[in-house]
Amino acid sequence: MEQITLKFSKPIELSEFELTMVLASRLYELGKMSSGQCAEMVGLSKRAFLELLGKFGVSVFGYSIEEEDISTI
Repeated sequence: MEQITLKFSKPIELSEFELTMVLASRLYELGKMSSGQCAEMVGLSKRAFLELLGKFGVSVFGYSIEEEDISTI
């Protein structure tokens, strides 16, 4: 596993877990990593990772419903 170090000019209001989850969620959303890989990165089971995605604004289904889409339903 590769490790990276991030440097911030001022403190951020996120825990290490939250920051890792933000990164993993985005990588999953972009299709750069699988849910299993992201779950391992965060230190969760695959199921737990998938259950948390919504809290980080990512759909498990890989798409989002926009307001204009709702009007056609």
